[in-house]
Amino acid sequence: MKIVVMGAGISGLSTAIAIERLAARQELAVELVVLEKNSRSGGKIFSIKEEGYMCEWGPNGFLDNKPMTLELCAQLGITDRLLRSDDNARKRFIYAADQLHRLPENGPSFLRSKLLSWPGKMRLAAEMMIPPKRDGEDETLANFARRRLGSEALERLIGPMVSGIFAGDPETMSLQSCFPRIYQLEQEYGGLLKAMIKLGKKKRAERKAGKQVASAAGPGGVLTSFSGGIQELTDALSQQLKGEIRTHSGVTRIAPRAEGFLLSLEDGSQLETELLISSTPAHALAEILAPTDKSAAELLAQIPYAPMNVVCFGYERKKISRDLAGFGYLIAKGEHRHTLGTLWDSSIFPNRAPEGQVLLRSMHGGATNPAAALMSTTEIRQCVMDDLRRIMGIEAEPDFVRIFRHERAIPQYTPGHAARVAQLTQRLQTFEGFFLTGNAFSGVGINDCVNASNQVAEKVIAELRKRQPPSLSA
Repeated sequence: MKIVVMGAGISGLSTAIAIERLAARQELAVELVVLEKNSRSGGKIFSIKEEGYMCEWGPNGFLDNKPMTLELCAQLGITDRLLRSDDNARKRFIYAADQLHRLPENGPSFLRSKLLSWPGKMRLAAEMMIPPKRDGEDETLANFARRRLGSEALERLIGPMVSGIFAGDPETMSLQSCFPRIYQLEQEYGGLLKAMIKLGKKKRAERKAGKQVASAAGPGGVLTSFSGGIQELTDALSQQLKGEIRTHSGVTRIAPRAEGFLLSLEDGSQLETELLISSTPAHALAEILAPTDKSAAELLAQIPYAPMNVVCFGYERKKISRDLAGFGYLIAKGEHRHTLGTLWDSSIFPNRAPEGQVLLRSMHGGATNPAAALMSTTEIRQCVMDDLRRIMGIEAEPDFVRIFRHERAIPQYTPGHAARVAQLTQRLQTFEGFFLTGNAFSGVGINDCVNASNQVAEKVIAELRKRQPPSLSA
């Protein structure tokens, strides 16, 4: 059976691999084609090696606290190439009140930390007394944080976390869609501190068993990549896919047929398929579907994207006076800086900079600074240098500069996102044999994308089993 996947990023490639694996296991015959608009597969995963530096164009890894991507690596036979971040990467910092504060990892370090004032700490501790909100309303992250944790915690804890993951604005982001686990903890335990206390016994047991446990300082798990960059993952997917990958093959229109779909491509050609999977960004799919299904296109167009400039600076180590043992820092809301934060990439993974050099990777833009997308290269460079001078005391000019622009970098899950996705899914059920995946719907991280791909692959296989009997010739 002919299956077409639109988009050769992590979502499209992992979906295609999962379909091939499941189809072979169930002796189902498939002919699979992956269409990619650009000149290369991999999507936003792109590890660029120049002058001894390695710059990640997009994401720089995945967390190993969830099994999805690790299992995919095992299936691809590349587990032995995995590279986990240095122990120093556990040290994460927040820039607030004109200084860098290390995120506390436990109760005593939280009490000693100056990241929050004593009134801010007391307000956070009072979260135990705040009654849970159980009206089902999809409130913003900012409203949730102010209600349960206080304004200072919003500015210095929640705000930086949201900018680090989504490049987003907590004032416009959905709690239920962005952080469903936090929402569930309030619903189940009545509050976050109550949940921490009740789950403490389980965490202590995990520590005794030698398992990695999340600290208060950041997301659980260890950031994981490869010595050659995270692109090794998408390269392995592309190389091991038995089906065809066609680059320079953007889809311009989808026309449903009695038994499948007719796709119009940018080069004027057409392609027929019985099953169709889209892993393209929401805004791109909206344009493709607009002539065929205006309602679905309008729902897709309601998913905004934040712009982002990824700025890589290389320096001689001796030109930077401060200790670089750490992951890097995010910037608190209200500090009025140009960037969202800077990762100390050469401290996180080896082989990211030449001997005696360091690589810093700054995030410039985001939902709170959309004007960054319109800046010139000179302006972007100056903005980042100003922040590094103010925050890290770096006066030297960088020896190496690379700036990667993403006009639409990360989808933003605004209030009502889950309801819109549900409406969209229902709407697309009228197109029998059409499936949807990608980071615009149920999680923006690599683990989320792989998980969604596995779920879609299962649905595709179920549809295949309805349409064709198992065959030993598969």
